[in-house]
Amino acid sequence: MSTSTEDTFLQQLNQHVAIAHKISRVYQPDADERADLVQEMIYQLWKAYPSFNGQSKFSTWMYSVCLNTALTYHRNAKRWRHEALMPTHEQLPDSAPNDKEDTSSQLFEAIAGLAPLNKAVIILYLDGLSYEEIATVMGITISNVSVRLVRIRKELEIRLKK
Repeated sequence: MSTSTEDTFLQQLNQHVAIAHKISRVYQPDADERADLVQEMIYQLWKAYPSFNGQSKFSTWMYSVCLNTALTYHRNAKRWRHEALMPTHEQLPDSAPNDKEDTSSQLFEAIAGLAPLNKAVIILYLDGLSYEEIATVMGITISNVSVRLVRIRKELEIRLKK
C-alpha cells in the first residue's frame, strides 16, 4: 500500500474503531479475548482494505469485515476451548440498573446471549444503520432484517425482564 492509502485507511479506522470494540464486547465476554479479537479485526481490515472499492460507506464495509471476523473467531474459539471455561451470560453477576452504565451493561449481556447472527443484526440496528444497510452487511433481504428485528426485540425484552 502507498503511504497515502495507508494514511486514508488509518484515518477511517480511527474514526470508526468503536465498531470493532462494540462487536467484540458482544461476542467475547473475557476482556483478554476481546482485546485479541479487536486486534484480529484490525488485521483483517488491513488485509482486506485493498479490495475496498468505495461502493458502500467505509463504516458499512468495516461492520461486514468485523462481524465476519468475530463469527469466525467465535467458531474457532469453540473448537479450541472447552465451553465450561468460558463464562456465559447466565454466569455473569446480576445487577440492578442503577444508572446508564449498568443499563448498558445489562443490554450488552442480553445481546451476548443471542444467536451469533442475531447479535450482528441488533448491533447494526442499534448503531443506526438502515434496514437496507443491515441487509447489505449481513447478506440477507430487507424483509428478513425486519422479521429478525421483531424477534430479537421480543427476545431481548424477555431477557431484560429476568
